[in-house]
This record gives sequence, C-alpha cells and structure tokens, in this order.
Amino acid sequence: MTPHHNGAPFGIGVFAALDDSSASFCGLVRDDLVAPLPGVSFGSLFDDWERSVRELSAVADDATTWQASVPLAELRPLAPLAGCPALFLAGANYRQHVIELMLAEPEMSARADLSDEQRHAIAAEAIDKRAAEGTPYVFLGLSRAMSGAYDPIVLPERGERHDWELELAVVIGRTARNVRREDALGYVAGYTVCNDITTRDLVFRPDVTSIGTDWLRSKNAPGFYPIGPYVVPAAFIDDPMDLHLTLRLNGEVMQDASTGGMVFDIARLIEYVSSTTEMRPGDVLLTGSPPGNGAHWGRLLQPGDEMEGTIEGLGTIRNRCVVS
Repeated sequence: MTPHHNGAPFGIGVFAALDDSSASFCGLVRDDLVAPLPGVSFGSLFDDWERSVRELSAVADDATTWQASVPLAELRPLAPLAGCPALFLAGANYRQHVIELMLAEPEMSARADLSDEQRHAIAAEAIDKRAAEGTPYVFLGLSRAMSGAYDPIVLPERGERHDWELELAVVIGRTARNVRREDALGYVAGYTVCNDITTRDLVFRPDVTSIGTDWLRSKNAPGFYPIGPYVVPAAFIDDPMDLHLTLRLNGEVMQDASTGGMVFDIARLIEYVSSTTEMRPGDVLLTGSPPGNGAHWGRLLQPGDEMEGTIEGLGTIRNRCVVS
C-alpha cells in the first residue's frame, strides 16, 4: 500500500479562471485554496506518481507556496482526468442498492406467498452469495464525456429519464496486470468524486432485446461524468472503504451512504479488471453508486436542477442541469 506522508493532506487539480478556460494550470489544493504549480502538467505526474507526491508534499508544506494562492471558489475546476487512457465502471456494486433492484423485479414483487421480510431475506442472501463467490460487473465508458466539477450538465434531447449516480472514483497510479487483491491498493494514485449521469430510458434497446444494456448511448453524452474538483493522493486517505457519500438535489439529501456498502471492494475491483486487461497510470475506475438515485425516488433530472455531491475528504462537485 502507498505509504502515508507526515505532511498535511492536499489535492491536485487542473484549474482555469471563471471567465477564461483557455489558460489552464495545475495546482495544489488545501483548505479551499489553490496554489499554482508553474511548469507542472497533471499528466506528467503519472510518470512516477509516488515521487511526484513526495515532491509535491515538500512544496505544499512550504509556506511560500501559498502566497500566490487563489480561493477555489474563484476558479473553474476542469476535469483533471479528461482524456485518461481508460474509464472503467462498476455496476450494481452497492449491497442495499442491488437488494432494492431485486425486490423491484416483477417476478419477486409478484410472489404473493412471501412476506416483505422473506423477499428481503432472499435478495440479501443472493447478493451475499454473489459477493462471496461471484465476480464484479465492469464495463467501459468514454473519458471524453468527463466534465468539470462545477460545469453545467446539458440534458440531451434524446431520452427523458436522466438520473444521478454519485460514485467514488479511483485513479490508477502505475501499470497493473493480474494484480492480487492483497496488493491492489498499492496501485492506486488517488481518489476523487464523480457523478455518473445515466439516461435510464436508453439503457435497454427494444430493437435488440437479446443483447442487453446499451451503455454507450445511456451514459456517455458530453459532460455526463462531472469529476473532481481535484484528486487526493491515496497516501492521505486512511481507509477508502470507510468514506461518507452524500448527494443533494436542490438541497435535499437523496443519497447518503458509506463506501463500506460496496459488494466488491476497491481491491477486488482492481484485481478483477487487471485480470482481463492492463490498467495504466491515469486510468479511472468508478466503483458504483449507493441507493437513492432518481429511479428509486421516482424523480428524474429536470432543467434547473442542481446536484451537489460530496465524498468525505475529497471535496464537492456541484452541477446545474440545463438544456442546449
């Protein structure tokens, strides 16, 4: 596992002025202040992530670094990992969320011979068996669909049931292939916040029902992965499986959970993905979303809605929904 540093925690991101995104810069973040890093590109940090974090720790602990700092609120955070080599998404990966999905299935809800408690027990037993004996469900997304932490989300005309899914995003720090679960967290560069927007009515294709889900058109519209506002190095996160997630819609709490509710933990996800393909520095792994999305509440996204997603120790993303 990545060793912890004695210095105070910081984040690393890519920023621009609110009125001019053409001149972006890499910066350190601490206490909602951003200190520019002249001559540093975010991508170059992955050439040797652990060395980069050690060197940046020294920079961050130097008081003079913060003399030229700017409040985060006065900047536009850009997607720090836009154009990353690969974007992996874990689906159906929170225990309570999957139980709710199973209970909503017609064949389960139609079982008049079962009480609500019995239905819940059957679903819980099935998901616990999957966690113990099964494998994660992971698919690919497009990193070009990433957007900044405060950018508006344009709701496309195609589809109507646009939904939110707050997720812990894991950033890979070194090449990983056939990694063992017990070693997997040592390949993590850091963590950040992502909202995996999904158009529910485009997930399944009625013209090719036997093929199943169509994640390309339901999840990859421009801006559908707001991410950031910065990456916190793994060295500063004591336990990524014990972080609190909260998503608010227009100020109302919709998702409120812990990463400890995952079916397959981060290490197991990395083990699984790396057994299939090579994970490379800068790759992003989304770890699934807890209960409380719009489909659950029967309340989907509309123009003017504002979502605020926070993960403990990683900051907040805030996005308003608009139409083109």
